[in-house]
Amino acid sequence: MRAPESHLDAALPSGRLTRVHSARRLCRALALLLLAVQTLAACAKSKPASTTSKSNAKGWAVQWQPSKLVNGSPVVFEVAPPTRLTTLSAKWLEHDVSFVFDAVTRNWYGIAGVSLETHPGAYALELKGTTSRGSDISFVRKFTVSPAKYPSVAVSVAKKFTEPSPEQLEKIRQDKTVKQDVFHQTDPKREWTGKFRPPVDARISDVFGTRRTFNGKVQSMHQGLDYAVPQGTPISAANSGTVLLASPLYFEGNCVVIDHGQGLLTLYLHMSEIKVKAGDRVESGQEIGLSGGTGRATGPHLHMAVRWEGVYLNPATLLTLKLP
Repeated sequence: MRAPESHLDAALPSGRLTRVHSARRLCRALALLLLAVQTLAACAKSKPASTTSKSNAKGWAVQWQPSKLVNGSPVVFEVAPPTRLTTLSAKWLEHDVSFVFDAVTRNWYGIAGVSLETHPGAYALELKGTTSRGSDISFVRKFTVSPAKYPSVAVSVAKKFTEPSPEQLEKIRQDKTVKQDVFHQTDPKREWTGKFRPPVDARISDVFGTRRTFNGKVQSMHQGLDYAVPQGTPISAANSGTVLLASPLYFEGNCVVIDHGQGLLTLYLHMSEIKVKAGDRVESGQEIGLSGGTGRATGPHLHMAVRWEGVYLNPATLLTLKLP
C-alpha cells in the first residue's frame, strides 16, 4: 500500500510535485556529501603524529628523526637534494655533520645530536653539496630545540670514587688521556647498518640526563642508560662498527667503545668480562662481553652511553630511530 502524501504534496499539481521530490533528493545528496567531507577531515586531524618530520623548499626535501628535538637528543637528517650530488656535508650547532648516500632510498643520511647544554631556541642546519658537474649548492633549514625534563637522585658509592687518593687521581688522569686519544680515532665513514638495537633485553633502571649527587657531595650528570641485569649477562653490540677501546678504566670499569662511523660511538661500562679487543670489527648483535659491577657502580648492571663528536646523547632515543 502506498504511503500517504503529506498535506503539502497533496495540495500541489503533479508537475510541481515531481520538481519538489527532485529538489529534496538533491538536498539529501548534498547533505550526505557534506557529512563525508567532515568525516574525512576529522579522521585526518585525529591521525597520530609521525616520529619523522619533513620540510621542502627550493627543491630540497629534508626529513628528521625524532620529530621533536630536545637537549640531549640524537637526530638523523635525511636529505633529498634538488639535483644529483657527489658530496654533502653540513654545519649543525658548531659541529660538522658527515652525510652518506644510500643507494636504496637515493637519499643522503647524516647523524648528529643536541647536547645537554644546548639552550631552547632555533638553530640552523647549513647544508653544502657538490653537484655532479662540480658546482657548489647550499641550503639552510632552521630547527626548534625544546627543553627536556630530567630527574635528580642521590647515590651512595665507595669513598674512593668521591675522594680519590693521589695514586687514584693519577690513574684517573691517565684514563682521561687514554679516552681523549680513543675519541679522536673516529671514522667519518658510515659503519652502522640499519636500526640500533638494545645491548641487553632488560628493564631500564636509570635514564639518561639524571642529575646525580654522590655521597651528598659530588654532583654529575648521568650520561647514559642503565640496564638492570645480573652479573654475567651477555652484552651485544648495538650496531656494526670497529672496537676502539676494550680495557679497564677507573670510573667506567671494564669498558668497550665501538665506533659506528660518522662521529658516532657507543660505550658499554662496568663489565665483568670483555670478549673483544681494540681493532676488532663487530656486527650488530655480536657478543662483546658480560655485565658486572666494576668501576664506580652501586652493583651489577650495564651502563650504555652514546657519544657523537664529543657530545653525549640519549641512547633511548637512538634506539627508536628508523634507519636504512
